[in-house]
Formats: sequence, C-alpha cells, structure tokens
Amino acid sequence: MSAPFLHPFDITREEPLCAPLDYNLKSQLKDVDRCFKGEITAAARLTRDVKLFHVRLVAPEERQRFSFHPGQFVMVELPGFGEVPISICGAQQGFIELCIREAGNVTAMIHRAGIGAKVGIRGPFGTYFPMERMKGHRILLIAGGLGMAPLRAPIMHVTENRSDYGEVRLLYGSTEPGQLLFDYQYEQWRRVDGITISLIVDHPDAAWRGAVGTVTKLLEEITFPLDDSYAIVCGPPVMFKFVCSELSSMGMPRDRMFVSLERRMQCGMGKCCRCNVGSTYVCMDGPVFDFWTVMNLKEAI
Repeated sequence: MSAPFLHPFDITREEPLCAPLDYNLKSQLKDVDRCFKGEITAAARLTRDVKLFHVRLVAPEERQRFSFHPGQFVMVELPGFGEVPISICGAQQGFIELCIREAGNVTAMIHRAGIGAKVGIRGPFGTYFPMERMKGHRILLIAGGLGMAPLRAPIMHVTENRSDYGEVRLLYGSTEPGQLLFDYQYEQWRRVDGITISLIVDHPDAAWRGAVGTVTKLLEEITFPLDDSYAIVCGPPVMFKFVCSELSSMGMPRDRMFVSLERRMQCGMGKCCRCNVGSTYVCMDGPVFDFWTVMNLKEAI
C-alpha cells in the first residue's frame, strides 16, 4: 500500500525583516533562527529519487526581499520532522526552486508532501560562485550526477546575463541516461543561450547515442586556452580531485576553479561538526571554495 500524501504543514512566522541581511557574515549568526514561511506550489519528478520543488514565500514582503547568489543554500524545515540544507538551483518572481534527492527521513517526508504543504525556509547562507569576477571570460561548467542541482543556478545566471560572459561550455556526466537532470532545458541552453553542452554516462542504455565514460573524458574536447578561463565543478567530492587536477595540467590556475562541498553539510550552523575539515566548517566557511583552498584542507576530498 502506497504512503498517503501528508496534510499541509504550518509554522509560526516571525515578524518580517525590515532590511535584507547578509547571512554569510558571522557577525549576524544571531539571525539564523529566523524562519520564513514557504508553500510548495509544484513538484516534478526528475528521476526515480529526485524531485524539483517550487516553493513560494507566503508573505509578499518576504518574496520581494528574498535574493541569493549562485552557490548558496537554504535550510528547509518540515515541521515535526526536521530540516536539511539544500542548495538553491533557481529563484525567480518569489519562487525558490529546490532539487531534492530522497536520501534520509526528512527528504523522504518532503518527497511525500503534497501541493500546499508548508515548509520553513532559513537563509540563504554560505559563500557563492564569483560570477562578477568571471565576467568577460570563458567559463567551464562541469557537473557529475546530482551536482547538476547546484550548478543550475550559475547556468541560469549566465543565461540571464549572457552578454557579460565569453564562451560557456557545460560538461555533464551521470551514471546512466535516466539520471541526467534538467534534460528538458538542454535544447534551450544550446539554441537560445549559446551554451555548448557535452553529455556522458557510465552505463548507456540501448537508446543512448552519446559519449560513454567519466566526465573527465569530455575535457579532451576543450581546445581553447584555460589560463584566462574559469571553471565551476559540482558533484561527488572524489570527482574534484580528478577533474581539477586535469584542468590544472591543461593550464588553468587552481584559484580559478571553484567547487561546492555542500554534500558534507547537515545542520548548516556549525553545531553538529559533521562538515568540519580541520578547523574549517563547510556550512560556515563554504560551501563554495576555490580548488587551491580545498587542496590545503586535509581530507576535504
């Protein structure tokens, strides 16, 4: 017997903020408990264990005030069950887009929540990809598996500000074709936004006509010089070592490669200590780091 959808949840909303806060400043950590009321307005299944949720902030003044930088995350609370850190994969017109894999008790309950369910939103938190610094340069966007979720926000930023950037190439690898995320947008990104997209899978099915192997194989297609380019890499931490090392050997400086370590996070407040790497806490000091910094964090990857 399948599990029934949950009834809409509710939370008590605090008084609206009078001005936007920079949640990345540790001096303002007293504000991390402020929770905004959100409502799930749509949910689409992307793969067998991943759904894309559209969450609308209920209060109009909060919708107008909410903004984020690509790479940041929010804490999503399902009252009565707990909360989880989720990277923002898009936000527009008062809606926040969250790509969530069913991987634990809280995310399993979010997957069961129906349209109209209320959730709490704290944030946005964290460091972000330096899109301003990348203006006027070529950009490599490289994702593996669920890493496409945090990478979608910088893709959307580039498409909305296309004239600010040079050549943009997206390299995306997954275990199998059915696990590729946001495949319905690839044609738009290619035709409308002029982004070159290369896909690869480890285990092809009978219908697959693309490349087979790991995402590092796609780097063989890059022919332009990398010393004046930038890269954003999202995916399993073990992937960073191979991809970024290959980029380094091709001439890209390590401080021009940016990775997200958001998979290591849990509480988002530096309390549970599950994301600490030495004295560095990913949820407090990240989740976005340049690869030079990551290489100097023992056991970060």
